[in-house]
Amino acid sequence: MSFQAQEMSIVRESYKVAAQDKTHLESFYDMMEPITKSDHVALVAYKGAALALQAKYAKTIKEKKDGFIDGVSYIEYAIEKEPNAIEPRFVRLGIQENAPKILKYRNNIEEDKAFLLKQFEHIGSKNLKGHINDYILQSKLFTEEEKESIKE
Repeated sequence: MSFQAQEMSIVRESYKVAAQDKTHLESFYDMMEPITKSDHVALVAYKGAALALQAKYAKTIKEKKDGFIDGVSYIEYAIEKEPNAIEPRFVRLGIQENAPKILKYRNNIEEDKAFLLKQFEHIGSKNLKGHINDYILQSKLFTEEEKESIKE
């Protein structure tokens, strides 16, 4: 279990860095490439994020759109499979917050935001809690009051 937890902390950190810095995206994408929909829902969601982030840098508009749709399908699959799992919701919120408006992938922002705030105190993993905390504190989606509510 601790090896698995350690692996997840690496995946989370790689996602965070790749989302902010294109130069780290390829290694995150390569890490997620072998993941299939039969893997743990958190990994499936991160694979979707890797595909969606990679699509941003595709050459043609069609490749960008197709890659993004493929990525979103993994994220949505993970949430459909385990609607109460916090990590896929966290990933979806990050992707939706940063998706171009033209892609119209913003429908679950309020739902996922409320879900994260409600479930935050129940997160067992210190590593995951830290990543979600960091995300909330830097996100423009959350009010100052909401940011204060998660401080420990």
